[in-house]
Amino acid sequence: MPAAILAADTENIIGAAVTALVTIVAVWLVNRVLRSRGRTVVAAIGGELSPVVDTRLRFLRRLAEAAILVIGLGSALAQFTALNQLASAVLASGAIVAAIVGFASRQVLANAIAGLVITITQPLRIGDVVTFEGDTGVVEDITLTYTWLLTGSGARIIVPNERLASSTLRNDTIRSGAVALEISVWLAPAADEATALAAVESCDGVTAARVADVAESGAVNIVVSGRPVVPTERIAREGALRAEVLQALRMADVPRAGMDTA
Repeated sequence: MPAAILAADTENIIGAAVTALVTIVAVWLVNRVLRSRGRTVVAAIGGELSPVVDTRLRFLRRLAEAAILVIGLGSALAQFTALNQLASAVLASGAIVAAIVGFASRQVLANAIAGLVITITQPLRIGDVVTFEGDTGVVEDITLTYTWLLTGSGARIIVPNERLASSTLRNDTIRSGAVALEISVWLAPAADEATALAAVESCDGVTAARVADVAESGAVNIVVSGRPVVPTERIAREGALRAEVLQALRMADVPRAGMDTA
């Protein structure tokens, strides 16, 4: 009897291992086909891999990989009789389990659904220059649950898809060939606003400057606009514009408040 049980266990382990191996190979094949063949097909029909197509291909690839992994894991676990019995017992109280699992994974599912919505409606795409909650960067990747932004300083900002889909963002790339530059500078309460505006407007790259806000402390916020540039150059050019404006303020001996924002 022990020998028979051992043989059955060995058979189950071998079956689960084979299933896991097939799953890994299937994931690799799907990844290879959608990553390389998709690009080849687009090129073969005379098109180019636009941000729209690239975004959808990446999301489709990850969705297919996740589905294969879930099916493969379930098939591997099904090889064991003990787990099947456990599953039957669990399914007997399916409503409770579904409620618990649904509650525990609601955030993950919400992010995945939001990622699907973003991929279909595409308020942002791979390669777009966007600003979200004060942070500006290039959309580097859109996964099942998160969107990756690469800032001008090389930092990566990872935003949950649900939060991204339910908030307002600025997209400088979509439906636009050029975007105006804009930075803000805070002046100390004792600063002369007229002198500051005159110094800023004398900068070569500045097209307009205005007082936008006054803090309770008396600090004054000046918004400076620059010449329009292509969206991909926005981050670098705004950095250069900020450096030019700050240099002009230093030359004019205008004190700053030390609370500048980009």
